[in-house]
Amino acid sequence: MPVTRPTDGEYVCHGVTWATGDPRLLLAPLPGGPLAYAEVMNQRLGYQVSRSGRWCTGRYGFIDTLNVEAVACLGRAPAEQNGQCAPCANRDDFRFAHQVHQGGHAPDALTQYMAQPHWLYLATFADGTTKVGTAAEPRRRSRLDEQGALFATYLTKSPDGRSVRHLEDALTRRLDMTQTVRAAAKLRALADLRGLGTARAGHDKDVARATEALTDMNLPAVLEEWTPPSEGDQLRTADAERVLYPHDLREGEHGFTPRSCIGTQVLAVLDSDDEAGYLLDLGALRGRRIVLGPFNSPGTAVQTTLF
Repeated sequence: MPVTRPTDGEYVCHGVTWATGDPRLLLAPLPGGPLAYAEVMNQRLGYQVSRSGRWCTGRYGFIDTLNVEAVACLGRAPAEQNGQCAPCANRDDFRFAHQVHQGGHAPDALTQYMAQPHWLYLATFADGTTKVGTAAEPRRRSRLDEQGALFATYLTKSPDGRSVRHLEDALTRRLDMTQTVRAAAKLRALADLRGLGTARAGHDKDVARATEALTDMNLPAVLEEWTPPSEGDQLRTADAERVLYPHDLREGEHGFTPRSCIGTQVLAVLDSDDEAGYLLDLGALRGRRIVLGPFNSPGTAVQTTLF
């Protein structure tokens, strides 16, 4: 995918992506133009929220039988349901992916995409919560990188997307395990992190339970551990100084430099002389219209800017 460095100007933010191998803000320029993938690690991010409300974050389009890519909303329209405008929702064949294993509608492109191998995984977060999830073969790495977990393990490889989602539902029922963890819970847990031992022990226990369940279903377990990206090393250090960012990212002006990133959660400094970092969730910018430029967080005096 093209990696375009954005300039100062107005964008609809599509949130954080790890598709390039590192965390980047995915930005749709206004009034039009190709999506930009803006680096965030150790780069100054200054922005102002320009309009209230949520704006359409486009859709996913199939670029071949194995891969999908983000497509910006042509009209940069206000969002309706699920963060999309009606035209983008109607053209988004990928939205049926989570119901296709239950007999739901499946367009031809989605049927071909779901026919490729998929992975079943467990991911454990800073508060010890473990979720079960799935990833298509091309998204095997980036899917886990974007989750914001401390530990994760690939459990088994399935021949297609339908079968892996049946497995996901089966583990949810058998182990009373969730398939989602709220972003606010991930952020709060990182703020309260006092060590990795509890999450590590919980993850190992859940992997053992899941392995036993797969054995009962006569399915082989792979048990390949995910290696966390180095961008999150500082956040995974329990003694790193951190406090929750005190301002609402969805309104006003802000300026900071991310020093560490796990999923969409970042540890950022407001000034180059800061020793303590602020925890914030860049995922809160998804669907917001922002102007990039030399903006500062309330009550700060920072002179430089990323864009």
